[in-house]
Amino acid sequence: MTKLEAKNIVKYFKHDSHRLKALGGVNLQIEDGEFVCLVGPSGCGKSTFLRIVAGLETPDEGEIFFDGKPVTSTGPERIIVFQEGALFPWLKVQDNVEFGLKMAGIPKEERAQISKRYLDMMQLTKFADSYTYQLSTGMKQRVAIARALVMDPDVLLMDEPFAALDAQTRDLLLVEMQLIWEKTKKTILFVTHNVTEATVLGTKVAVFSNRPSTIKKVINIDYKRPRLVEDQNLFPLQQEILSELRPEVKKN
Repeated sequence: MTKLEAKNIVKYFKHDSHRLKALGGVNLQIEDGEFVCLVGPSGCGKSTFLRIVAGLETPDEGEIFFDGKPVTSTGPERIIVFQEGALFPWLKVQDNVEFGLKMAGIPKEERAQISKRYLDMMQLTKFADSYTYQLSTGMKQRVAIARALVMDPDVLLMDEPFAALDAQTRDLLLVEMQLIWEKTKKTILFVTHNVTEATVLGTKVAVFSNRPSTIKKVINIDYKRPRLVEDQNLFPLQQEILSELRPEVKKN
């Protein structure tokens, strides 16, 4: 069943008093439970597209459909995790994770019960009473992901959430992210600059062209999990993605 569909998404920006066409008609269909990674040249509009899917920005042309209905605003069924976790440093980890539930009026005991599952899942239980400023960057991203998951969205939108992490932490979280996806069965749309990351995580990878961006090719990845960065069987898939990506990067 189609969970998300983008139809001819066009977006303009003002640049030096000129009108710059960033997205030139993006079409993408995402089925329920898929893990779709978006890759493309720097500045091609991947994050802008993600924000349009989230309802944070509106397209100049085209529409996003969620379960067949047009998206006109933000909604609890589509939650976004940013590169910087945007956590509240004055709140403890558990309070950060429960924040959305509290705003939704969920009683305290029920909030604690719900958050416990995701604190366990993200290996944060020991840090529940810590303040987020006491945590490493990798741990903060775990908190941000847990905070998104407690709201039980249909779609998890992720904008380069591992870009600021060191390689070792990123590799660990890539494995954990696959386990979380398999446990929760969420539909995930994941923006990354890292081709290796895309092949490890994705059920399919959508390659963006340079501006004005369209989706140049969608590559399906049918390979066993959990996948590891060092698995050489993934290298041919990475090369296929890179062969599509390199000509677009050279256009910059």
